[in-house]
Amino acid sequence: MDLLSKIPILVPQRARNWRGWAGRFLLLVFAAFVLAMLVWQARQVEWNQVWRSLRETPLPVLLAAAGLALCGHLLYSAFDLLGRRYTGHALGTLPTMGVTFVSYAFNLNFGAIVGGAAMRFRLYARLGLAVGTIARVMALSMWTNWLGYLFLAGALLLWLPLAPPPAWPLEPWALHILGALLLGLALGYVLLCATADRRHWQVRWRTHRYAVHLPTARMALLQLLMASGTWLLMAGVLYVMLQQQVAFSAVASVHLLGMVSGLVARVPAGLGVQEAVFVALLSHQVPQPELLAALLGYRAFYYWAPLGLALLAYLWMETRARRMTRKRATRKRN
Repeated sequence: MDLLSKIPILVPQRARNWRGWAGRFLLLVFAAFVLAMLVWQARQVEWNQVWRSLRETPLPVLLAAAGLALCGHLLYSAFDLLGRRYTGHALGTLPTMGVTFVSYAFNLNFGAIVGGAAMRFRLYARLGLAVGTIARVMALSMWTNWLGYLFLAGALLLWLPLAPPPAWPLEPWALHILGALLLGLALGYVLLCATADRRHWQVRWRTHRYAVHLPTARMALLQLLMASGTWLLMAGVLYVMLQQQVAFSAVASVHLLGMVSGLVARVPAGLGVQEAVFVALLSHQVPQPELLAALLGYRAFYYWAPLGLALLAYLWMETRARRMTRKRATRKRN
């Protein structure tokens, strides 16, 4: 262990810098390749049929999709209420959920750094939370989200694996093994929170140390249920927009895969990547124009409409915060 701990010190600084630049270059090449493929694929789509399919979607379907999207955002907005309990800060329920809603909408459309991190830090700091508290709330919220992903993806792969297109050489046993691993990670966390005697750790990552505090078993279970519910509601919007032409388990599986593919490709909001995944895996069951129409409706209800509301809420929060700052400054002068 002593030898291993000294290895990074023995690597010259120039070599470490070279490896960092090489990694960034490869990521840029990969992103450029993905974007080129998406542009090529978009040019093959008959967009007139896509718009026609979207216009012909029945009104009850659109209303149901909008309702599920609303429920999904409300449920995610409650994630930071767990963070409030975890850290013990004193912000009210509505301000806490408001910050979470705004940051979630920005996160979906602009990525985790711009949305989930920067927006949360700014808004919570405006409300008077300390940096350490904000970081702990954010960490719990992010882990809650991915805990639900691990649980749901693991359960689907283990018990309801996606039937891939005939040309895809995927073996069922490989999907079952992956599902068992993902499900084991999620349930192992809950079990650890329920049984661990030691509740605090210091984790070192590169040159930094982080304090890890295990929540209670009840909070871990709430994390699991709330996050799983959010992912299911997102998939529910797609399922409704597809008008039940595909089994819900298949829609949920492809949706989970598409979300991770968008993160790997580093495309904001996974735009185009998720559509490509759906076309690749479900076009043998649903015509491509109907698939793309359903995905456009999903983005409109779950991404773009909440972003418009989040922008209005953000402007209101900023205006209110400036007024409060001016009032405090006036009181100090008087």
